Amino acid sequence: METELDPMKDDLPLMANTSYMLVKHYILDLDVDFKSKVIEGSIVLFFETGSQYRKASRTGEEYCQSQFDKTCKMRTSEPCHIPMTNVSSCSSKTDHSDFAVSDKGEEDSSDENGNHSNNEQASGISSSKDCCDRENHGNKDFLLVLDCCDLSVLKVEEVDVVAVSGIEKFTRSAKLTVSSKELENLRNQIVHELVTLPADRWQEQLYYFTRCSQAPGCGELLFTTGTWSLEIRKSGIQTPTDFPHAIRIWYKTKPDGRSVTWTIDQSGRPCVYTMGSPINNRALFPCQEPPIALSTWQASVRTAAGFVVLMSGENSAEPVQLQEGILSWYYYVSMPMPASTFTIAVGCWQEVKQQSFTAAIQSNAEFSFPSSQTDFRWHEEICGHVEYPCRFQNPGARLQAVIPYRVFSPSCLMERCEERLLQLIPQCLSAAYATLGTHPFSRLDVLIVPSNFSSLGMASPHIIFLSQSVLPGGSHLCGTRLCHEIAHAWFGLAIGARDWTEEWLSEGFATFLEDIFWAKAQQQLSHDEVKGQQELKALLRWRRLRDEVQNSEEELQVLRPKKESTGELSESGASVVKYGLKAEKNFMQVHYLKGYFLLRSLARTVGEASYLSSLRKFVHKFHGQLVLSQDFLCMLLEDIPKQKKAELTVESIFQNWLDTSGIPKPLLEEGETWKECQLVQQVSGEVTKWIQTNQRVRKSSKKKIKHNEVIFQKLLPDQLVLLLECLLEEKTLCPRILQCLERTYQLREQDAEVRHRWCELVIKHKYVPGYEDVERFLREDQAMGVYLYGELMVNEDAKQQELARKCFASAQEHMDVSSAKVVAEMLF
Repeated sequence: METELDPMKDDLPLMANTSYMLVKHYILDLDVDFKSKVIEGSIVLFFETGSQYRKASRTGEEYCQSQFDKTCKMRTSEPCHIPMTNVSSCSSKTDHSDFAVSDKGEEDSSDENGNHSNNEQASGISSSKDCCDRENHGNKDFLLVLDCCDLSVLKVEEVDVVAVSGIEKFTRSAKLTVSSKELENLRNQIVHELVTLPADRWQEQLYYFTRCSQAPGCGELLFTTGTWSLEIRKSGIQTPTDFPHAIRIWYKTKPDGRSVTWTIDQSGRPCVYTMGSPINNRALFPCQEPPIALSTWQASVRTAAGFVVLMSGENSAEPVQLQEGILSWYYYVSMPMPASTFTIAVGCWQEVKQQSFTAAIQSNAEFSFPSSQTDFRWHEEICGHVEYPCRFQNPGARLQAVIPYRVFSPSCLMERCEERLLQLIPQCLSAAYATLGTHPFSRLDVLIVPSNFSSLGMASPHIIFLSQSVLPGGSHLCGTRLCHEIAHAWFGLAIGARDWTEEWLSEGFATFLEDIFWAKAQQQLSHDEVKGQQELKALLRWRRLRDEVQNSEEELQVLRPKKESTGELSESGASVVKYGLKAEKNFMQVHYLKGYFLLRSLARTVGEASYLSSLRKFVHKFHGQLVLSQDFLCMLLEDIPKQKKAELTVESIFQNWLDTSGIPKPLLEEGETWKECQLVQQVSGEVTKWIQTNQRVRKSSKKKIKHNEVIFQKLLPDQLVLLLECLLEEKTLCPRILQCLERTYQLREQDAEVRHRWCELVIKHKYVPGYEDVERFLREDQAMGVYLYGELMVNEDAKQQELARKCFASAQEHMDVSSAKVVAEMLF
């Protein structure tokens, strides 16, 4: 039977049996209803037989035009179901007998959650051969397993692709098997021809995918929903090869489904978006979650006029009015990606535009840095990925330093986005291009998401979500976070981890590259200034890693928790993401930080110029593919001089960095070197001044500090963070010092990283005039505020605990589910 896991404590199951059938394309056709908080419609999946069951090609090629003509005539005598125009008519109250499959002993049923099943009982998954259903009268029907959770599945049917006009062109080259006369085989052969079309016919392919998705159904399929999966079978079909390769699933989401969040934006308007859930997209549509299931997709989404649909898509969709008050938005992707990267956001977003057309042109031209074209000789090589329209082989794309971009936000944040974000995007895109070369994606939308977003940013194909927390307080936090998310276009999206437990391959690289990108984006910084900023940042990350290692479970500190079995799958292709459902893991940064320090260490060993050249080489070899840690490490070590190889091996890196908890030994030896940085020394001097002033004030009876009694230097945002962290280590700071500290640096106007440390000081020293700052932070900066709830409670101060409960009560309704659970455990 299906493994039952605690949905908030254990590993995340990837149930899809991708070794038997592999989805190649999705077509979603959905309606978004804000009144019921439901997304409803259908999804059509196009499959290829998986590696375990792929039949060897037979010799000799037969043409089947006559067979096609014959089978077209046969269709009229077969039961054929037209797609329902109103899926809501298939509610749990509806009698399903009118379309039940006529197998003896099999009846429709629906559970209390609205999940419908036309199986007699849940088939379950056998631990030995989970492709077979052994519970139906001794039959061994093949069982297709999809990842699915929190969905009401209404109906599953085979799609009659033979009914599509003009589809006969995909039968002439089909290599027919002995059973080619059967209509089922003809349908599967058509799907095979369609999904394997060459990349230069991608537009034709999308056209026929659309036509096929609109074809009528030709027989319902048996299905059962479990906690984590949707299991589908066709009576009498015993192998994946013979199972329908195009199926349509009618379904609807649930208001409390965990893949999307229904909330209000900062202007009080309703919206819904995918927020990077630990369970990914399986509560948005039935899919194959394992990374190996790289697929393309198309989506048509209908919603009320006034709403804007943003989505992972190569095109900048323009709405089409279907009827009064209803608009339809269409997006597509031609680069195969994991289903987990699909992203959607529907809301009353407003596009933020440059007020001056001239300014827009200047911003794009001014920040187009030259790239190191001499390092891009790998463009001449054939790509290693499956065939698709690749930008790395497109001469125009290779010269595009700034890809087209748009910015969207709630109306109340448009002015702030125009002042800050709009100007930074071309700078950061150009800096990324100068570092890594060709942008993997053709365009970019950036959206400021609602305040309940649990992270500072999230990158998906063609779209980046940013928290409103990056906007206040200068360009530093906004710029660095934007650089981090842009880096994911290469590391995390164009190159993905074959095993999701190796999260460092995405987050470690993005953290390392954000420093490189941001240094270039700022322009005109000297080498010493760049080095100083990066050393200061390294110290801050070292302190964060040290604290996290001291205050987290050891098992969550390991970057390769599955060690030698990393990347291994079961026979069916199913696997688990170790610790993927632990709520506290969402708030940890160990994969970011240890991954960053490993890459930083390797760069120092190799030399930065050679190291960045190796990164570009890695990008060109592995873009469009899935990798393991050793793929990167082996390539890098190939370029290291022999005298350095002796002490640096893949095995030693695994042992010191990836397979153990705690702080890596090589990093412990480096810990003191950052104190020599001039920016750090400057902060140390300021800390000393504040401590001495605090001591004098405590001894003095004076109520005020003289204006020019002590001269404090102006500090950079990261210096301010370090200053406040150092002052947090002081046992006592008197209220007059805290007041002076806030006024000296205007802490209430600084970025969220600085204000977070200020709030920590306020809480530690029970500085009542600063409680308003804490309340504002917990309301507006939810992506970073969870830790502060714990600090408010741990002091056992009645006023602080009352403040924590008050803030949680006002935010709880729209709060991220994982964040709310963690905070509730702190408070109650």
